[in-house]
Amino acid sequence: MTQFDQLTPPSQGSSIIFEHGNPIVPNNPIIPFIRGDGTGIDIWPATQKVLDQAIKKAYGTDRKIEWFKVYAGDEACDLYGTYQYLPEDTINAIKQYGIAIKGPLTTPVGGGIRSLNVALRQIFDLYSCVRPCKYFKGTPSPHKKPEDLDVIVYRENTEDIYMGIEWEDNDPQGIELIEYLNSEVIPSSKKLKNRQISKGSAIGIKPVSKKGSQRHIRKAIQHALRLEGNKRHVTLVHKGNIMKFTEGAFRDWGYELAQSEFRKVCITERESWVLANIEENPELTIEENAKKIDPGYESLTPEKQDIICKEVKSILNKIQTSHGNEQWKGMVMVDDRIADSIFQQIQTRPQEYSILATLNLNGDYISDAAAAIVGGLGMAPGANIGDNAAIFEATHGTAPKHAGLDRINPGSVILSGVMMLEFLGWQEAANFITNGISQSISDQKVTYDLARLLTPPVEPLKCSEFANSIIDRF
Repeated sequence: MTQFDQLTPPSQGSSIIFEHGNPIVPNNPIIPFIRGDGTGIDIWPATQKVLDQAIKKAYGTDRKIEWFKVYAGDEACDLYGTYQYLPEDTINAIKQYGIAIKGPLTTPVGGGIRSLNVALRQIFDLYSCVRPCKYFKGTPSPHKKPEDLDVIVYRENTEDIYMGIEWEDNDPQGIELIEYLNSEVIPSSKKLKNRQISKGSAIGIKPVSKKGSQRHIRKAIQHALRLEGNKRHVTLVHKGNIMKFTEGAFRDWGYELAQSEFRKVCITERESWVLANIEENPELTIEENAKKIDPGYESLTPEKQDIICKEVKSILNKIQTSHGNEQWKGMVMVDDRIADSIFQQIQTRPQEYSILATLNLNGDYISDAAAAIVGGLGMAPGANIGDNAAIFEATHGTAPKHAGLDRINPGSVILSGVMMLEFLGWQEAANFITNGISQSISDQKVTYDLARLLTPPVEPLKCSEFANSIIDRF
């Protein structure tokens, strides 16, 4: 059993353990929680009350969470000392008990670590950040039809530029690296030709690995398999038209995974076109099918036309029996879209998408944009999931000017708690909360951030009152 310096774990309850990336959950799990900085003082008590009441409503005394308070952020510095934003006690507690939930945390200024959220993800190898963006009826939104958007952003957490491998413009090592790249690496590469990095540049490195990409995309596909109908859909989001060997590789590795490990349950968009064409017209020739899936076929060179024909023939030979006759329509569709195109399409054609699998930076932007469509970060939950741990979190900031006023919207942390309950397999309790939030918003029983945007504006509930309103609507 782990020994703690300043903490005393609950006397009752058991640890959650992970087997093959899946949690094995007792009926009384010990779950560490980090209250959070700023408004965490208000939103965590509201969240804990809603979670506890939902579990009691769903399971009586058969199931219960044993809460274990641990520390991070400013509150940790108060207990452990200056710059102790993430004490070893907290790290050891999450290692011991497997799952944690937290409120918003301050990004340290001056000393300490660069980002508490990034640090937690890297320490526990929480490689998938999961951000559902779904509309609750009655929530004020800048869009005319926000209800059309129902997506889950799977953002890779551990690679890309967020690894923080960068040098300032005046860093001696950075200057030396630029000189080496300009004099040795770039001139010897046929791909880079005569490019040069300007002197005085700040530089960073963008690592994207096959292992990191595929384990993340695997989580997204596994999630899609739990959905039904046209929601069984994973879109690989990338900027591979420009960054061909990082973002482009992410796309290619995603397709490779779908067509190998998930071959029996996945269909790619291009494969679906070929099968749909032959199902519509069984007499279609290989060349006629090729023309249908590639509208520019006629203008291609004979060599490129031959490549497309071979692709069509290969698809029919390999999967027509297993995926044809419309069997593919019940499988997970895997396609890809350019990142900037997705920004547009989640607004203009949102109903066409379900799960968006992205790299780190793209996922950061897209998840915030999607949250804005359905009502903002106040209602946007998040989870960071790996093979041996998971942390559920608020996606908004600490808003210190509102701290202690009992007015902030606790929805983000409450909905993160819903994600946690679903992860535990406690779906009945999760459903009570989802329904309670939906009905409270529909009844215009909301906190000030939503109340002021309603037409006409309504009298807002306090943070604690919103929690009670949710519970009343179980």
